Amino acid sequence: MSTPTLSDFALGLTGETAFDVLAIAKKLKAGGKDVIELQIGDSPFPSTKSALAAGTKAIADGQTRYCPSMGLPEFREVIAETVRKEFHVPAKAENVVVGPGAKVFEQFFCELFVEPGDEVLFFSPQFPTFEPNLRRRGGKPAYATLRQENAFRPDPNDVEKFLKTAKKPKAIFLNSPHNPTGGVATKEDLTAIANLIRGKDIALFSDEPYCHMAWADQHRSILAEPGMMDQCVSAYTFSKSYSMSGWRVGYAISSARNAELIGKMINTSLSCVPPITQLAAMAALKHDAAERDETMLKFKKKVELLVSELKKVDGVTVLMPAGTFYVFPNVSKICQKLGITSHGLAMYLMEGADDKQGVACLGGECFGASGNGFLRFSCAEPDERLVEAVKFFADAITRTERVKAYLEGHAKYCQA
Repeated sequence: MSTPTLSDFALGLTGETAFDVLAIAKKLKAGGKDVIELQIGDSPFPSTKSALAAGTKAIADGQTRYCPSMGLPEFREVIAETVRKEFHVPAKAENVVVGPGAKVFEQFFCELFVEPGDEVLFFSPQFPTFEPNLRRRGGKPAYATLRQENAFRPDPNDVEKFLKTAKKPKAIFLNSPHNPTGGVATKEDLTAIANLIRGKDIALFSDEPYCHMAWADQHRSILAEPGMMDQCVSAYTFSKSYSMSGWRVGYAISSARNAELIGKMINTSLSCVPPITQLAAMAALKHDAAERDETMLKFKKKVELLVSELKKVDGVTVLMPAGTFYVFPNVSKICQKLGITSHGLAMYLMEGADDKQGVACLGGECFGASGNGFLRFSCAEPDERLVEAVKFFADAITRTERVKAYLEGHAKYCQA
């Protein structure tokens, strides 16, 4: 019996490896193994109090019907007021469109601007769903490497080179604070990039889920630069700042024209974001800033703790990230010594280093080739478990016989 031929896009589709590793970690834990989970970017804290109360009330009040595809009008007003106040972005309600988190706006941005053959610049290592959403439209990726010696900041010179050398340059993906490296674009970086693209047929997607996790400075959005509203789409989520990942609610800011067109994309694909989650998120924006900031301080202390512990491990080079709740240590010396790839090292730590315990993290190549030689740890565990995880890591890399045995059964993780 024959079956319909699958599309090349579907057959080549890649996903976010963190969720694959999460599934393995859960399976190992179900089998009795103690796995310290530092692989996925989820908050260990509860959703903020006003969000929980408003969501519960919305259910009791029967807010269970369709609502406008662009989002609840009152919610869009509150969002616009918030980004004006916090990030100096000149937004009105007409510039706001509500979505189920931030990730979906990657797809909508590409649908808004990218035609087949258009080239789009990624700063690499990059969030793993950027490229699949570009390929959905037939676009071609170009890459600029983020470097540890430059604190993983985006280099405007790479943008200038892309604009000069690409055959069909059309768009740029910018993520700051940056997942997975923790790098943050400075005011000077953003101004320089804006100056390079202003008035040109170049669009920019600004991914800003970690906007309240800029540790070294306040968060800055390229939308605050003059003239960028027409050329940029910035995406935000409540997942990190308000610990609302499972609620699936976020928003994008752009020109009124762009926002309206993205609203049509939501209309034709999702209908709308549930009003229950919108009302919960609106309550969070209006009432939970103090609780949010207390939680962000807890995150910062976790990051500082993890960095200080990793600095004690021989062969590790690590920076205090300027933002996010990820730490991105360079482990290339360890990988070379053991003959293992960095993601192989991550999988070994979870599966092969010990029969009773493991640590789940991600190899840097899960975020593109530029991530080779790095690991990404999140801080979504209690402090004592973070210390325990690094102690386990430091001991596991000395168990050379176990590394050898693991590689014999997982040859794909051998270094070339």
